[in-house]
Amino acid sequence: MSAAPPPPRAVTFGELMLRLSPPGQERLFQSPQLRTGFGGCEANVAVGLAHLGVRADYITRLPDSPIGQAALHALQAEGVGTGWIALAGGGDRMGIYFVEPGADIRASRVVYDRAGSAFAAITPAMVDWAKALGGAAWFHGSGITPALGDGPRAALSAAITAARSSKARISVDLNYRPALWQGRDPRDVIEPLVQGADLLIGNRDAVRVMLGVEGPDDSLAQRLAERYGCRRVALTRREVLSASEHGWSAALYDASSGGAWQSRRYQVHVVDRVGGGDSFAAALIAALAADRDPGDAVQFAAAAGALKLTIPGDWNRATPEEIEQLVRACT
Repeated sequence: MSAAPPPPRAVTFGELMLRLSPPGQERLFQSPQLRTGFGGCEANVAVGLAHLGVRADYITRLPDSPIGQAALHALQAEGVGTGWIALAGGGDRMGIYFVEPGADIRASRVVYDRAGSAFAAITPAMVDWAKALGGAAWFHGSGITPALGDGPRAALSAAITAARSSKARISVDLNYRPALWQGRDPRDVIEPLVQGADLLIGNRDAVRVMLGVEGPDDSLAQRLAERYGCRRVALTRREVLSASEHGWSAALYDASSGGAWQSRRYQVHVVDRVGGGDSFAAALIAALAADRDPGDAVQFAAAAGALKLTIPGDWNRATPEEIEQLVRACT
């Protein structure tokens, strides 16, 4: 009997940050305690992929400090490959973000303290992109990275170019963060990065602001695929009923077949709203990399995103079996 083929290898690239949040549903600095953790869009996707059986390598730049080393160890403990992470010496720091959980009518809040981070100073030459992406089946990046400066933008562009050269499939999650763009128009920056992507992920607001595209729900994904030459487009929908209750669903469009699939809508009691979209992206990438039927893939991904909303922290702790069980229970 021949050995089973190794799982596909995926590479993600972006900034990893130190996460600080108050216990329970307290406001920031209401008590002297802050809980620590690590997170960031592309790191969250890498962890999600590793938990779903995909060989996931994560590329970033961290300070060579006790905090940077703790971040490395945290990623390694989740099964993420860290061999391509660049370490910065000197006075470089790690970006921080504070998460204040919401409750009922009080919205959650995220405060960034990431200016001058080690990652913000990254340049394309700091990573051997051809080697890092050699043999990769998938590359994932997001619209957060180019908002952080010219160096991160150029590095992401270099990564996408190398991914194309290595025949890896490419996904881009728009991930619009108003605080990072600070009134700048993202369209001229984002459009070249999503052109020809194998998978474009976003939501109606991100698509409108970052790409200037609007339209009815049933035709928006198709318009995006046609305008940017994307193979597939996934759109998530989060209905914020209150800070504690969200509706969650997603749709997937396939340009080659013209097929469109809608997931089930979940109504979720929210424990932590951070990371739901990243968990969706990880599960969708894992399913599509395994050549699952697109309809099954979007159902699996939507269930993964919904389950993450019930789990504290940035990283999804739901197992593949639990995700599949939720899909079956709601079919």
